[in-house]
Amino acid sequence: MSVLAEARQERRELADFLEQLEPHQWEAPTLCSRWTVREVVAHMISYEEHTSRDLLNRLAKARFRFGEINQVGLAEYAHLGPAELIAFLRSHLDPQGGTRGFGGRIALVDALIHHQDIRRPLNLPRTVPVQRLRYALPFAVVGPPLRGFWHARGVRLVATDLGWSYGRGPEARGPGEAVLMALTGRAGVARELTGPGAEVLRRRLG
Repeated sequence: MSVLAEARQERRELADFLEQLEPHQWEAPTLCSRWTVREVVAHMISYEEHTSRDLLNRLAKARFRFGEINQVGLAEYAHLGPAELIAFLRSHLDPQGGTRGFGGRIALVDALIHHQDIRRPLNLPRTVPVQRLRYALPFAVVGPPLRGFWHARGVRLVATDLGWSYGRGPEARGPGEAVLMALTGRAGVARELTGPGAEVLRRRLG
C-alpha cells in the first residue's frame, strides 16, 4: 500500500484498539511521560484541520517555546472524552492539514509511535506491519519533530528483522519496532536493544 493508505489503516487500527479500552485505562500512563492515554490521543488529533497560520498562533501562545507547542494544542482538545476522541479519529482516517505532509509520512509515523506509546505500558503488544516500519524508520531519522538523527548520533542502529540500518559507530541491534521507538527518544525501549551502541543510547536517553 501507499504511505497514505498505510496511515489510514494505522489510524483505523488505533481506533479499533481504543474502543476496547476500559475507562480506567484511558487515564493510565504512557511512554509520553507527562500524558495519559486520553491525553496522547487528544494530542495526536490536535494537528488535524490546522493550517500553518493556526500553528503560528499556537507557537505565539507558547511564547515561541517550541517545546511547549504540543501542550498548547493538547489544551484545545483536552475537554474531549474517549468516545469523542475515537469518533474524531474515525472521521479523520485520511490525514488532513499538516499531518498529510511528506506524502502522509507525518500521519503514519505519528500514529504508529503513539499507538506503541499507549500499548507498551498497558502490556498489550502487537506486531507492527513490516511495510509501515520500512516507511517509518527512514522518516524518523530526518523528520524535524522526531530528532532521530540527534538521538542516534555516533551509533549504528540495526533493525534485525528488516535488514535496515542507519548511522556509524558501535551497533545497537533489535527488532524494527524497538529501534523506531528508541530512535524517537523512548528511553525505556533502548534497554531492549543489544550491542555496545545500545549502552550509548541508554546513557543518552536516560
